[in-house]
Amino acid sequence: MTQIISKSFKDIFSGTVLFFVLKVTLISLAITVALLWGVKDNLNAFIVSYLSWIPWEWLQTTGASVASIALNYMIFIVIISIVTSFMVEPLLIKLTKKHYPDAEVTGTPNIATSLLLSLKSAMLFFLIFMFTFPIMFIPLVGAVYMLWLWSILLKAPTLYDVSSLFVKEKKVLHLKKKKATILAMIAAGFNYIPLLNTFAAVFAQILFLHYIVGEKKI
Repeated sequence: MTQIISKSFKDIFSGTVLFFVLKVTLISLAITVALLWGVKDNLNAFIVSYLSWIPWEWLQTTGASVASIALNYMIFIVIISIVTSFMVEPLLIKLTKKHYPDAEVTGTPNIATSLLLSLKSAMLFFLIFMFTFPIMFIPLVGAVYMLWLWSILLKAPTLYDVSSLFVKEKKVLHLKKKKATILAMIAAGFNYIPLLNTFAAVFAQILFLHYIVGEKKI
């Protein structure tokens, strides 16, 4: 695990990956702004309505403001994850040739399946967030909760993207799922750092690459 993380950190700050992250960030930012511009009022109304069960008006107002900011941020993170999933294949192949020149690319992710997994993960993420977000305010517990929640966005799509390139056997893929949540939570840690949050999705892809291909070569 230490070797996987070490290799991934070396890759994440390479020129190739930095340029990739810049492209993904600009595209994701444009999509997020366009999306929020169209649904902002409805989104705020939904949040206020959802928090109407709270008996104290001041807490409703404060909670709505915090939830609105958090939800906008989450939408941006979700879109980055989806855009990364769509664009990452050439980067993964390039990194594989660099670290594991003998590794064989055995397939390619299906765009429809990748999108479906990303959307399902996003829907699950938002559903859990909307019904459990007060947990995020509990010291320490809230921090772990957010890492786990963010990992939902990354785990299934990333595991599919990487395994589709390098894994044929379902048995091998089943074994790789065991550490997938931990790796996704490690990558999600970037979301706590302004600006570096744009690296979370691609870092997850690189972590899974070294986890799947690297351990396969050992």
